[in-house]
Amino acid sequence: MNTDVRMEQRPVQVAYRKAGFLAVLGKNLAGVYRFLKNDPFSMTGAVIYLFFILIALFAPLLAPYDPHEMIKHNGKLAFNQPPSAEHWLGTTNMGRDIFSQLVYGAKPAMMVGLTAAFFVVVVGTLVGLFAGYYKGRVDGVLMRVTDIAFGIPFEPFVIVLVAFLGPSVWNIVLAMGLLLWRDTARVIRSQVLTVRERSFVEAAKISGASDLRILFVQVAPNILPLSFLYGSLAMGWAILTEAAVSFLGFGDPAMMSWGFMLNDAYASQALSREAYWWIIPPGIFIMLTVMAGFYIGRGSEEILYPRLKNQ
Repeated sequence: MNTDVRMEQRPVQVAYRKAGFLAVLGKNLAGVYRFLKNDPFSMTGAVIYLFFILIALFAPLLAPYDPHEMIKHNGKLAFNQPPSAEHWLGTTNMGRDIFSQLVYGAKPAMMVGLTAAFFVVVVGTLVGLFAGYYKGRVDGVLMRVTDIAFGIPFEPFVIVLVAFLGPSVWNIVLAMGLLLWRDTARVIRSQVLTVRERSFVEAAKISGASDLRILFVQVAPNILPLSFLYGSLAMGWAILTEAAVSFLGFGDPAMMSWGFMLNDAYASQALSREAYWWIIPPGIFIMLTVMAGFYIGRGSEEILYPRLKNQ
């Protein structure tokens, strides 16, 4: 075949590959939609996450005030005001608008949750894939590292690392990323040990495919749903941990979060003053984000383990 013919065929091959990629992408998106549509728990969790993601993205438009602004009325600070038409959830003891703080608190929650889920899916999946596929010395080293990670208490580790590195939401994410992957790695490894013995993997080996190609093309697609399941569960735990760390005073003071709101309310004795409009809303939002992760996880379990539907 001459050079001109090869040059003519190359755009056709590129177009074919693009069309194939778009077809696979469309098929996967349609599968996700059917999954959410057929499972009310997963749909509820996805809607909750979408709701909070939109709040985080459009917080400057939704919040009537800056969350750190000390509001004045007639030259006086608006201390401890109850809910009103001007302040839907009242004000804090420093005259800050509680509703604005609640809206801005969605941003760090979603940042921490999504980043932690990414760490769990990527790191946990890679560790589990290599440990389960190669076994032997690779498996021994990776599983000993996982055992060490299991031996470290999660929340105390996050608090100590954040206290050492400084109060920052990214330091909280780093601390979570160093430990949250351990459960995923264990489960993925056990699945890979089973998948690697199947006939299509043996056929790929006989055809001369490299280990990396077999690992990421043949094995990985069979265990990714399990990775996403643990990613959704980790997202809820990460948001809860960030709120707990902020409540204990180790959060980022420059970024408003729901945990910081609860810490501020506790320090100002809002409960003894029965200022429930300051305490209940951030607590409900934390609860909803954690529930959303478990709802999506529950729906994923029924797909991974269909026998659960009959129980």
